[in-house]
Amino acid sequence: MAYTLQQGEKAPDFKLPATDGKTYRLNDFDDAPLLVIFFTCNHCPYVIGSDESTRKTVGKYMDEGVKFVAINSNSKNTYPEDSFPNMVKRMEQYKFPWIYLYDEDQEVAFAYGALKTPHFYVFDKVRKLIYTGRALDNPRQAEESTVFDLENALNEHLEGKPVSVPLTNPIGCNIKWEGKDPKWMPADACDLV
Repeated sequence: MAYTLQQGEKAPDFKLPATDGKTYRLNDFDDAPLLVIFFTCNHCPYVIGSDESTRKTVGKYMDEGVKFVAINSNSKNTYPEDSFPNMVKRMEQYKFPWIYLYDEDQEVAFAYGALKTPHFYVFDKVRKLIYTGRALDNPRQAEESTVFDLENALNEHLEGKPVSVPLTNPIGCNIKWEGKDPKWMPADACDLV
């Protein structure tokens, strides 16, 4: 059994609170020709190392109508830094140009098969998966990256081409599951690659 969404599968719906005080569902982004959903958090060094790179990517594709939605599914009991109030503080501090949602019961992360923070999913206009994995090859030190998988996928799709590399391994810290990791997840740790 596959434990993360497969190419061509539809984006699972969600109804989650955001740091802007609103609640969002998948269909709130129906106007976007491409939707990037990424699982992230507040504390992971791979997230912190690549947030500014992600900000630049959002800026590049905003005029194309591409929407970016971040979801934090980490257990606040495992990592108190990842609590909703700390999400709000982080967004106030950094003013990231994406919607930041809180998946407290972790059902959305489970439905998507999110493995790491960060883990990116790109969905086309009808919300079929066309890319999943990493944004770049060195998220912990984004300025040293040489491969930009997320931007490559977005460029190819927007140019009307098939995505040449539709699947990569996300690089980052494991989702911090409440209690224990699901049986399909490796032990809780950060990659050292």
